[in-house]
Order: sequence, then C-alpha cells, then structure tokens
Amino acid sequence: MRYARAVSTVGELMTRDVLSVDPADTIGEAAERMVERGCGSAVVLDFGRLIGILTERDLLKAVAGRIHTSEARVREWMTPDPVTVTQDTAAEDAAHEMLDNGFRHLPVVEDGQTIGVVSIRNVARWATES
Repeated sequence: MRYARAVSTVGELMTRDVLSVDPADTIGEAAERMVERGCGSAVVLDFGRLIGILTERDLLKAVAGRIHTSEARVREWMTPDPVTVTQDTAAEDAAHEMLDNGFRHLPVVEDGQTIGVVSIRNVARWATES
C-alpha cells in the first residue's frame, strides 16, 4: 500500500523547468515553444526580470481577436505584473490564490529570480494525494 507524502509548500509542488519568453517574441513563437514543452504558460522576462506571464488563455484571446500570430508580440497579449508566490508559500494558500482569482499558473520567485511555476494541476495532484 502506498501512502501519499504530505506536501505543504509550493517549493515541493512547483515545476522548476520554467519556459521563458521575451516580450518581443511573437505569440506564434511563444505558442510553438509552449506546445513543444507541453506547458500551459511561459513567464515573460525582460533582461531576467519577470514582467508578465503568457498563458493558454492569453493565446485564446488573441486568436479570438483574429490576431495574426506571426505579427502580434508577447508584450501585447501577456498578463503583466503577475501575482507571484515564494517556494515557502503554503500549498493551500497558493490554491486559494489561484481559485479566488481564476488563475491556473503562479510564478514562483525568490530574490527577484523566477525559479518555478506552480499550476492548478500541481495543486490538484497534491490535494488528492494528501
């Protein structure tokens, strides 16, 4: 019989292999990279500083607006200044933040550096295994 390990912090749930894109990239380029990596979001870094997040929802809005993906830039469609958490944030607090605000992804930042992303899927898995 396997027992689920109690996980209590974002640092234990997050994905550390973070996809980052440049604000000047096209949304088509960003979407291709997201598909290649199998992820639903990309952090937007400007000279290493987190300035936004581009998610599947942002891409859907662009497509629904009939935007040409080879011309539209990430900076135009990203969610600017995203809410972030630290790796010490309680998993339950991250879950509440995502559910209360309708987010599916939260960047994890330490000392000004993006070190991971926690997704609603990560939190759901934790909730069902705990």
